[in-house]
Amino acid sequence: LSCCTVENLYLLMGRELEELEEIPAGNVMGIGGLEDCVLKTATLSASLACSPFTPLNFEAAPIVRVAVEPKHPSEMPKLVSGMRLLNQADPCVEVLIQETGEHVLVTAGEVHLQRCLDDLRERFAKIEISVSKPIIPFRETVVRPPKVDMVNEELGKQQKVAVIHQVKELSQGRSSDCQHVDPDGLVTLTTPNRLATVCVRAIPLPQEVTVLLERNSEVIRTLELMNSSLREGRAMDINLRTLEAIAELKDHLQSLLQGRKWRNAVERIWAFGPRRYGPNILLNSIKDYSRPSVWQCLEWRHSNDQVRAPASPLRDFDNSIISGFQLVTLSGPMCEEPLMGVCFSVERWDVESVAFSQNPDTLKEDSVSPEALQDVNSHGNSEDVIAERKMDASSVDCYGPVSGQLIAAMKEACRHAFQAQPQRLMAAMYTCEIMATAEVLGKSVFFFLFFFFLFSPGFFFVGSSVPYMKVG
Repeated sequence: LSCCTVENLYLLMGRELEELEEIPAGNVMGIGGLEDCVLKTATLSASLACSPFTPLNFEAAPIVRVAVEPKHPSEMPKLVSGMRLLNQADPCVEVLIQETGEHVLVTAGEVHLQRCLDDLRERFAKIEISVSKPIIPFRETVVRPPKVDMVNEELGKQQKVAVIHQVKELSQGRSSDCQHVDPDGLVTLTTPNRLATVCVRAIPLPQEVTVLLERNSEVIRTLELMNSSLREGRAMDINLRTLEAIAELKDHLQSLLQGRKWRNAVERIWAFGPRRYGPNILLNSIKDYSRPSVWQCLEWRHSNDQVRAPASPLRDFDNSIISGFQLVTLSGPMCEEPLMGVCFSVERWDVESVAFSQNPDTLKEDSVSPEALQDVNSHGNSEDVIAERKMDASSVDCYGPVSGQLIAAMKEACRHAFQAQPQRLMAAMYTCEIMATAEVLGKSVFFFLFFFFLFSPGFFFVGSSVPYMKVG
């Protein structure tokens, strides 16, 4: 809720605006002074007891993406301000900034795109802009191994052998003793300093689970924010409806992830990705490794205390595993596109005890060895000894910090585990209804959803899914 002051009232008179002191009910009007309070839609009321209106629902989601930039780099602030105004004025447009720093405009179609570009040039930014070609989104995923090939011939063990050779060819430049691929797709990879080893397997998620995670991305994002607050010990004011939405998501996941290979999978979820709220899952399948549950905010609600897992030395490098997972789900091995519908199961994770001594963050005063205590007695200052040990630990490994090596190892292990499964590249589809003749239907590339004859001879009314790259 936010408070605002209505500055002006306007009556819409065609292309003109007539400013009035008051406007009777039943008229379409304009209100001035709301630009700092309303983004796209809102409910205005003088009473807090007023129920909000239902937000606008658009049948066609924006799919046409273009990157825009000013022709003169010095006018970038004007472009940013203009895109902010366009985002407020148009309820269907989406404005975002990609990881590369590009300012992207997402519109519902070519006509809508042209209208938004004209508004940017003439009304909001009032500058000359350069527009890229439409950005076609793709997603990378894995599927279950097929039982027959394209000519319906049965596939045997030669498929697994071919997959292993393919992964080994893609991993040239990495010594064979640091990486191993099992016939069933389990990838074992060791860090360059040979102090840490991870075993990862890629599993395709059921389509229903992928759709559920996509639709509940905001709930997952809220879940991550709540868990972050719990880890940092910050006070939280949790809404009951938010907890109910998270609990409903958890129950729905448990109902969809059934079977022996998904046993207790929901409780073992390590993280979501990419960006910690995407349609991919990282599973903790490591024996005897307990960590706080991703659903710990629900447990905190019942216990009023943060639920802590038993302490484990591996917890010092827990974020390294998550970071490697986030990197690989954001940029896949096929064409550097985000992953979708993939579950990475970490089945083994070993870290040598020497690695903990090389981690400067784990060196505390109570971890000083007896030999170091003798140095303390001779020098008279334990803090100097600890600082010297930290400096030595950071310079021992020529490959860099263990945490950084573990991030890279986890990323590479996930990439190779992905490539050890049947890979697929998913293209965006545009669902539409068109009227066409039989000749056009025979030449077009789309998938029929339904069609029927019209009264006019030779015409069909077709509901179809068209590849996005073929649109326009």
